Amino acid sequence: MSPTTMMVPPAGEFPNSPVLPVLLYRGAFTGAAGGAAAIERRFTDNGWGGTWCDGLYAFHHYHSRGHEALGVCKGWVRVQLGGEAGEIVRLAAGDAAVLPAGVAHKKIEASDDFSIVGAYPPGQWPDLNTGQPGEREAAEPVIAALAAPATDPVEGADGPLPEIYAAAADARR
Repeated sequence: MSPTTMMVPPAGEFPNSPVLPVLLYRGAFTGAAGGAAAIERRFTDNGWGGTWCDGLYAFHHYHSRGHEALGVCKGWVRVQLGGEAGEIVRLAAGDAAVLPAGVAHKKIEASDDFSIVGAYPPGQWPDLNTGQPGEREAAEPVIAALAAPATDPVEGADGPLPEIYAAAADARR
């Protein structure tokens, strides 16, 4: 499965990601029996942990200490990526997204039954940054020091994420 990629450049107090794209996997979990449990199992089988199942915050936030995989298990959501002027994407049950550390995201609207699973690469976790003054300057070196994930949360070791992140690291050198 080839994800759609989307660049989210820095904007105001949000570092976003000038080099790593957001990956959007449409229909990644379509037909997966077990809903949230099946998505959690796929993420953990592919080396991503710290899973949770819930909704999304309705305010702009980002994580500086971890890249984030999201898998919609029920309903749909419209998510704004990158801050107030950012693009709004719609994700529905079965879709997945990988957000590089620093990419701001906010729930704009969701169905009443919306539920999503989140996960992180080994040794990474979701601290909560909201774009307060001075926060970006502190977050950027932390984001830059994060290890690239060894596996793709949706497709494992053979998925596109490791190659995409390696190419971005090469471009920074």
